[in-house]
Amino acid sequence: MKLFQSLCALCLCLSAQIAHAGPKIEHWLAPSGARVFFVENHSLPILDVRVDFAAGAAYDPPGKAGLAALTQALLDMGVQGMDETQISNRMADLGALLSGDVELDRASVSLRTLSTDDKRIAALDIFRAVLASPQFPPEVFEREQARTVVALKEALTRPDAIAGKAFWAAMYPAYAYGRQASPETVSSLERSDLVSFYSHNYTAQQAAVSIVGDLTRAQAEALAQQLTSSLPSGAGVAALGVPQLPAASEQRIAHPAAQAHLLIGLPALKRGDPDYFPLIVGNYSLGGGGFVSRLMKEVREKRGLAYSVQSYFQPLLQIGPFQIGLQTKKSQANDALKVTRDVLAGFLAEGPSATELQAAKQNLVGSFPLRLDSNRKILEHVAVIGFYGLPLDYLDHYAENVEKVTVAEVKAAFARHVKQENLVTVVVAGPQD
Repeated sequence: MKLFQSLCALCLCLSAQIAHAGPKIEHWLAPSGARVFFVENHSLPILDVRVDFAAGAAYDPPGKAGLAALTQALLDMGVQGMDETQISNRMADLGALLSGDVELDRASVSLRTLSTDDKRIAALDIFRAVLASPQFPPEVFEREQARTVVALKEALTRPDAIAGKAFWAAMYPAYAYGRQASPETVSSLERSDLVSFYSHNYTAQQAAVSIVGDLTRAQAEALAQQLTSSLPSGAGVAALGVPQLPAASEQRIAHPAAQAHLLIGLPALKRGDPDYFPLIVGNYSLGGGGFVSRLMKEVREKRGLAYSVQSYFQPLLQIGPFQIGLQTKKSQANDALKVTRDVLAGFLAEGPSATELQAAKQNLVGSFPLRLDSNRKILEHVAVIGFYGLPLDYLDHYAENVEKVTVAEVKAAFARHVKQENLVTVVVAGPQD
């Protein structure tokens, strides 16, 4: 009977690996120097393209926090020969969508368009112009700068924003990840700052182009070169350096809100770390698995101290945070904090049980196909693989890497990355004693 069960488990594991194989990712270096990552998919007449640059908030110069975000926001608000209204109207006529984002490590610009020649060629022409010839119109700059300042001032009244700002500053007190935009830093920016940041950070040599959809390899090669050949040329930005781990601390910030906001964490994980899979599998049991996680059972179900509590790892180019977050009644903040710390300490000492580990694996492997069920989701994964230099077969081996994690590996990985002596705590709107 045991032999039969073992054979069944082996077959299930092998079938899972086959069923969850990722898309084929092709990679090359464009003549412009841009790195290109391509997934050919002709199932729908759709093309998704994303270009990532090392131009995230971590690259804001000292005293100019908010520059990366404002630069990215203005890319499609005026290009050579077209103002923002003309760009918007033309994309709407084509049924295409331009979008962008700024994270800590990277800034991105994305296009979704139909792949037919009459739509694709025109949409890509606009996309190329947004990347290569943004004008940063003075009147648009002043308008968006003012809007950003107003939004930042409003955020400073919200307990969640106050907690997040204090938390990142505590985790990275002397490092770029802890540098955050304020009304003062954004107000001090000038249009020339955006022009300079663009020319130094949006270069072909540090562009990562991700293409997914209804194109041939030859078409993808031509597209990537078209998009990047007119970008600024440069050797790239300076490396971020390595952050120092903070000493354990606790910060309490008064606020009139009825709900206290609690954050606990530390810098813990960078992209490509060999402990990535033990950490994400273990975190599912600790606080990432919703109602089946230990934190939810202990904090919410047994004691009713919070509606929700969760933990997660955010891997970055340098060590990104491990974070536990929850909200609770102001009067219960101390109790909730103690229970949360006790659960974390217990998990660090014991690791997950065999039952918890198996449940985590089943969920992570079982839900994996849903992460790749559309062009856009595939594009997001390909962009991460390309920008951070992960193996091209990363998605092929995801399920396999999850399945082989052991309790001992989880415990050892957490011991290496989540150390009590480096945990910082921020409580906003809680008791002040």
